[in-house]
Amino acid sequence: MSQESFFELSPQDEFNEQLLANTHPMDWINPKPSGRYNLVVIGGGTAGLVTAAVAAGLGGKVALIERALLGGDCLNVGCVPSKALIRAAKAAAAAQSAGEYGVEVNGVEVDFARVMSRMREIRAGISPHDSAARFRDLGVDVFLGSAEFLDGSTVTVDGTPLKFKKAVIATGGRAVLPTIDGLEVAAPLTNHTLFNLTELPKRLAVIGGGPIGCEMAQAFQRFGSEVTLLQRSERILPNEDPDAADWVSRRLEHEGVNILTDSELTEVVKDGAGKVLSVKTTDGVEQVIVDEILVSAGRRPNTEGLALQKAGVEVNESGVLIDDFFRTANRNIFAAGDVTMERKFTHAADFAARAVVQNALFFGRKRLSNLRIPWCTYTEPELAHVGVGPREAAQKGMKIDSYTREFADVDRGKTDGETEGFVRIHTLQGGDQIVGATIVGSHAGELISEVGVAMAGKVGLGTLASVIHPYPTQAEAIRQIGDAYNKKRFTPTVAKFFSWWLKKSR
Repeated sequence: MSQESFFELSPQDEFNEQLLANTHPMDWINPKPSGRYNLVVIGGGTAGLVTAAVAAGLGGKVALIERALLGGDCLNVGCVPSKALIRAAKAAAAAQSAGEYGVEVNGVEVDFARVMSRMREIRAGISPHDSAARFRDLGVDVFLGSAEFLDGSTVTVDGTPLKFKKAVIATGGRAVLPTIDGLEVAAPLTNHTLFNLTELPKRLAVIGGGPIGCEMAQAFQRFGSEVTLLQRSERILPNEDPDAADWVSRRLEHEGVNILTDSELTEVVKDGAGKVLSVKTTDGVEQVIVDEILVSAGRRPNTEGLALQKAGVEVNESGVLIDDFFRTANRNIFAAGDVTMERKFTHAADFAARAVVQNALFFGRKRLSNLRIPWCTYTEPELAHVGVGPREAAQKGMKIDSYTREFADVDRGKTDGETEGFVRIHTLQGGDQIVGATIVGSHAGELISEVGVAMAGKVGLGTLASVIHPYPTQAEAIRQIGDAYNKKRFTPTVAKFFSWWLKKSR
């Protein structure tokens, strides 16, 4: 997020005023530092906020520095506003498809201005949790301004030096604009500006078929935009289980999203008709005319302006370089969150921050590689994953067995009309130790945690078969996969023995 990002909040209504008053109050007076800090945290997104709160709660003398909006991407331009839009879009889709359940709803209209106003209200309502005042009250010295290292034990905030024993870099990342002729001139939207919209674009192009691109493509199609989704690879969500990604792709296309895979945007030209995109596909060059372009094609770590070289911190195009204990080349400086981690999720940053506090202040040995990080793409159907899949298993030389249960075969899926998708659980070959899972379905983001708990507690797939689930629920699919594992153990030899025993015991 740039230094000027808090000035990009639009429109200037009561909700954005409340957000700004909490996350970057314009009358804020930075405290006067006294003595050396146990911990200086640079960046007020999830990783920085959790680090500062936990360290201060344990009695540490902590400084937190943020140049833009406290709360970072998640609160301001990420998780919170996007999920508010997704929920509104889901309501619109449910109303439009109510006839399938025998409920006639006529004249469904989306008031996009109200949708966005609701989003801003929700965002503002959550913002006190991340506010400067709250963290001051937690005992954190909150500095609003730009941070720069003077050396390996000193950082300045707009010229004011702060001495530290340990420091944490948690400056996050930002959307990247691909180098395409005319794209920057066309003033494309990114996640930093998308949520400023007050009018629904009639035609929208989304560049990038990753999680954010797919979520917003579906949401805006449901609001009434004509959406074209451009993806360079042969399918959307290329890092996911192909079967799961196919379910999402089919649903988006069914709802009217025009998906162009194996495509390359080569040029953008503005004219009276709108923004004209030249797209190279396997069939030649196609022109797509839209009113707005949303770029969701990767992120770049926020490392500029920190003078990291003065602190002995190494960095490359992927971000700050750390070891498995979150330490940089300067062993007194740590890093967490999107500025350094491959998995760029709020919950990943949260738990990394907890580990960093232990390692930095209490000689802990918490490892990044031990974090078992689930994730979810909040399309409909949702797509969630935890642990390893077949591709990762092959890369690690790990042999696995896979068990799948389709929601079309689950009673609650049938009654709810939510038969899309499946639960797929992977175990070490020949046993029931769970090493990963993929779920695609209406409630995948909720269901994946049951598998995550089993993995954390070293509960085997066979044991899951003995967990009594309420009937009917979609979570029964997990128990039924446990049944499938146990049934597999019922070999012909075992069956022959049982038959012999039962015959003998009559």
